[in-house]
Amino acid sequence: MLDPLARRIIDPPLTRAGAWLADRGATANAITATGLGLGLMAAVAIAAGHFTLGLLLVALSRIADGLDGAVARARGPTDLGGYFDIIADFAFYAAIPVAFGVADAANALPALVLVASFLLSGTSFLAFATIAAKRGMTSTARGAKSFFHAGGLAEGTETIAAFCLMCLFPQSFALIAWIFAAMCVVTAAGRCLDAARLFHDAP
Repeated sequence: MLDPLARRIIDPPLTRAGAWLADRGATANAITATGLGLGLMAAVAIAAGHFTLGLLLVALSRIADGLDGAVARARGPTDLGGYFDIIADFAFYAAIPVAFGVADAANALPALVLVASFLLSGTSFLAFATIAAKRGMTSTARGAKSFFHAGGLAEGTETIAAFCLMCLFPQSFALIAWIFAAMCVVTAAGRCLDAARLFHDAP
C-alpha cells in the first residue's frame, strides 16, 4: 500500500548510489547476495535474542535490497537478476518470523501463521505477475521491476515496518504477527478480486 510513496522518496538517492557502485564494478547479483546474507544474519541474531543487532541487520539488508535494483538499472537489468532478487526476498521474509519462533517458543504459533500468510500472499503475487506478463501488462508505480508488481494492503514497505516493530518490541511479536498475517490474507484476497476483474475476458 505504501510502496509507491516509499519509492518516490527512496528512488532518487538509491539511483545515485547505484550508479556510483556500478561505475566501480559492483554487480546487482553480488549486492542481492549480500542483502540475503545480512538478512539471514539478522535472523540468527534475533533467534539468539539479540533484537537490536537484528534490527540493524534488517535495515542493512533492506538497503542492499534497494541498491541491487539501482545497480541493475545502471548496468542493465537481467532476467536472472530479477529471479535471484525475488528468491532472496522471500527467503528473508520467511527467516525473520521463524527466528522469533526460535527465540521464544511462545511465538511459535503466530510465527507459523505469519509464514503461512506470506506463502499465500507471495503465491497471489507471483501468480498475478505471471498472468500479467503473459498479457503484456506493465506498471512502474512500485519502481522499475523485472515483472508486474500487484499492489495490496501488505507490501514490502509494510513488511519491513512490521519486522522493525518486532525487533523494537519483541514482547509484542505475537500481536504484530497476528495483525500482519491478517493484512497478508486481505492482500491475497484483493489480488484474487483484481485477477477476477482483469483476467476473466481473455484466454
